[in-house]
Amino acid sequence: MNFFSYFNRILHGHPSGSKLLVLCSLSSGGLLAYADSHSDDNKSIIEQSPKEPQKKKVVVLGTGWAGTSFLKDLDLKSYDVQVVSPRNYFAFTPLLPSVTCGRVEARSIVEPVRNIIKKRSGEIQFWEAECLKIDPANKKVICCSNVEENAARNDKFSLEYDYLVIAVGAQVNTFNTPGVFEHCHFLKEIEDAQRIRRTVIDCFEKAVLPGMTEEERKTNLHFVIVGGGPTGVEFAADLHDFVHEDLVKIYPLVKDLVKITVIQSGDHILNMFDKRISSFAEQKFQRDGIEVLTGCRVIRVSDKLINVKMKSTGEDISIPHGIVVWSTGLGTRPLLRDFMQQIGQGNRRILATDEWLRVEGCEDVYALGDCATIDQRKIMEDISSIFKAADKDDSGFLTIEEFQDVVEDIIIRYPQVELYLKSKHFSEVTDLLKDSEGNDRDAVTIEGFELALSHVDSKMKSLPATAQVAAQQGAYLSRCFNIKEKGKHDPEGPLRFRGPGRHEFRPFRYKHFVQFVALGGEQVAAELPGDRVSMGRSTQWLWYSVYARTAFHTKMD
Repeated sequence: MNFFSYFNRILHGHPSGSKLLVLCSLSSGGLLAYADSHSDDNKSIIEQSPKEPQKKKVVVLGTGWAGTSFLKDLDLKSYDVQVVSPRNYFAFTPLLPSVTCGRVEARSIVEPVRNIIKKRSGEIQFWEAECLKIDPANKKVICCSNVEENAARNDKFSLEYDYLVIAVGAQVNTFNTPGVFEHCHFLKEIEDAQRIRRTVIDCFEKAVLPGMTEEERKTNLHFVIVGGGPTGVEFAADLHDFVHEDLVKIYPLVKDLVKITVIQSGDHILNMFDKRISSFAEQKFQRDGIEVLTGCRVIRVSDKLINVKMKSTGEDISIPHGIVVWSTGLGTRPLLRDFMQQIGQGNRRILATDEWLRVEGCEDVYALGDCATIDQRKIMEDISSIFKAADKDDSGFLTIEEFQDVVEDIIIRYPQVELYLKSKHFSEVTDLLKDSEGNDRDAVTIEGFELALSHVDSKMKSLPATAQVAAQQGAYLSRCFNIKEKGKHDPEGPLRFRGPGRHEFRPFRYKHFVQFVALGGEQVAAELPGDRVSMGRSTQWLWYSVYARTAFHTKMD
């Protein structure tokens, strides 16, 4: 309906007093209700017509797993959403190592952000820009376009927010090792993978040039990977397959001079996985001729040498290289270091949130994915409050029945309790209250309660920095936003042991499904729920199916 049709309908459908309403609206530009009063004082009454509730402004920083997952599930009826990211696409990062060697094409693991937004009926605004500063005091972010033409003009802009969602990921942790930024490759972005691929080819091209000595050829064809985590191991495995299945056919004269070395500071590669997987990977690499140097710390990198110190002997070793790929963990981005200084987290290594992903010390700001860690509350910090809340008759004794009334809230609020029960093979939560000889007790004092739960916090552990965790956090937070109003009146969370009522939402709980690591030669290892592992060729089909399904839903949702 156009404006004039609307005007005509209003004009003919209301009495003369209402006609004045329309004229007043036209002249003022606002919606004003006017009624000609016939009261004794002959005054006019002007009232502002009711407006629709204004949408809350949500600014999302980042388009990785966490940010994209949050956007896909968010109910946009209540929120005005703006997204800021220097990367205008979402990347399926688990397959980045495969891009380095051409097994997977880069374009097949990316999805343009604007395509994702388009599927949400265009109700999300996206700005391809870098966030330079977060201003929590004024609830705004300062950004600058990273498009080359605009960046040259230093185009800055600011966005105000009611809620800020930080999902900017992390940068590579160099541990301030000299020469790393200047002489190493990283593997965090699509551009990194493509750059590595070109450099590997260049190393072979240099090695076959006439006049090169054998030692120079060996140096050019020595590929060093620093870091024995999943990314480093998968890259080493993919590189081995790429060299022996493709490149040796193109460069047959140097096929016996290629060497791949993995340097790991710990005692084993993949030490965050089950020991069976770590052992399987080391044996596989030994058979493939991939050298694994454990217990080594890199102290310096130059354009031709990498210097390491052996922890066992203290000996310094210089290793010639053609390329070094650095994959040693995660560091906090400068944007967040500045933000952490503002909110009292300057002494921390990584941004901390509570169990609801709310940034500690900053209202209405959330952080998820690799850029933050959950600061899980210890049960012993609240032990007196828990006892007091459960001891309803204030007898000074906690009965089994009283404990059972709050045990579900305890398990939801403190996930380490469930992990502790499993480690002790307890069949019931009430087994915690048994005496030292394993006998049942009818009730315990506060001292006995503290003793019973004194070792529970030893099972607290940080979540892994994986795509699986980030995606689950994004989906969790969008659900919290979607039921925010409902949570105020009908909270679903556990009891507040240090205050009245209940928490509005249940805290975030990570559900581990499966974690893969590809070891090359059609060999894949998987860590499954329930402390189970799967290794070998058959696991590759599980890897293919899970990744294919995830990639499909990423593009189609």
